[in-house]
Formats: sequence, structure tokens, C-alpha cells
Amino acid sequence: MTSLLSRPGRAQKPPSRPGARRVLFIGNSLTYGNDLPALVQALAEAGGKGMTYDAVYSGGASLEDHWNQGKARRAISRGGWDVVVLQQGPSGSRDGRQVLLDYGGRFVQEIRKARAVPAYYMVWPARDRFQDFDRVSESYRMAAEQADGYCFPVGEAWRAAWRLDARMPLYSGDGFHPTREASYLAALVMTQQLFGIPPLRLPAQLELRTGGRLRLPADRARLLQRAAAEAGETFGRRPGPAGVN
Repeated sequence: MTSLLSRPGRAQKPPSRPGARRVLFIGNSLTYGNDLPALVQALAEAGGKGMTYDAVYSGGASLEDHWNQGKARRAISRGGWDVVVLQQGPSGSRDGRQVLLDYGGRFVQEIRKARAVPAYYMVWPARDRFQDFDRVSESYRMAAEQADGYCFPVGEAWRAAWRLDARMPLYSGDGFHPTREASYLAALVMTQQLFGIPPLRLPAQLELRTGGRLRLPADRARLLQRAAAEAGETFGRRPGPAGVN
């Protein structure tokens, strides 16, 4: 099997599709690891939808860091986006949650000015903070509700996958970053929420426009698809009618 790229490659512009969505990703290594935005793009195309994207990455960055660095704000202000995805670390602590809500709220104001819809990519705690799953989930769901935006419940999809197979390898060797299975699961969740494509309709083999490839065994992919569907149905959030472009 060929693993995914560990760093984002250079995306090729996909052929124009009616209704293609333009997505900006703002995050850290939990977004750029395994070329996650390109995975979402490939799954959307496999489901008959179109997506173009750009991204602002900074290793280990919080939303406060992104706000202060300024690059993410400039990218938002360029406009032309349908959805802007926000991600920082687990945010299970009181301070982490406050940063997520406060600086996420600042970004949401800029996103709305640019006539786009905010989205929050719910991550997961480190393996040695496993007990924080509930608080991480709560923090990201609070942020999405506050913003009337999307919630991509990826952390909850991890737990759904482990209920189906406790041995599913989602943590990489460092006990925090995602494996290729985990990034595929995240992409399934995002594709379901953004495009309404049922995960069980999506493939286990993908060719990415950045040059990467994904090959997962069919049975493992099927389990991850079931986990994504369960998490999306239970914890996913889409914006209300007033919040959709």
C-alpha cells in the first residue's frame, strides 16, 4: 500500500463543475498532515461534486496565533470563499476552549464579512489525555453553535470507529497526529457535512490532485465510513438557512 503525503503538495486545479465549493482551511499539522484538504477534494469529486481550496497552515498554531500572524485574515479578506474551516489544538482545557471561542469568534466576523460560512474541524486529544474527549467535543460543538456554522465532528468519529473496532489505528506513533486511516475518516466526515454525500457511497482508493494516493483495504474503509456516518448523524452541524450562502 502507498501511504499519503505527510505534507501538503501543490494542488492542481480540478475541472470546473457546476456548484463547485470554494473552501479555505486554517489550521496546523492536524489539517495539513496526510494532505487532508486534498483528500476532501478527491472524495467530493468521487461523489460527483466539485471543490477548490486553499489553506493557511502553521505547525502547532492556535487560532490566536493565526490571528496575530495575519496571513489567515488576509486570505479570508481576499474573498471568493464559500466555507472557511477553522482548527486549532484539542481545546479541552479551560484556556484552550476560551481561545477557540474568543479568537474563533473574531475569525467568524471576518468570514461573514467575506460572505462565507464558518466551519469548525473538531479534533481529538493526545493519547495521554484520552479522558479529555468529552471536553474537546463539547468545545468544538460550542464554537460551531456560537458561529451558526458547520461542525465537522471528527473526534466523535474516532470514538465511533473504536466502538466498531477497538484496534483501529488512528493515532500515529507520536500519540497525537493522525494516521492515514484517521485522515481518511476526517475527510469522510467533512465531505458528508459539506456536500451531503453519504460516506458509504465513497471509495477506499483515491488519487489526489497533489500527487498522493490512498489505498485502504475495503473492509477497513467500510468500517471508517460507518463511523463517519454515525458521527455525522449524531454530532454534525450545518448552518441554519440564514447562515448558508
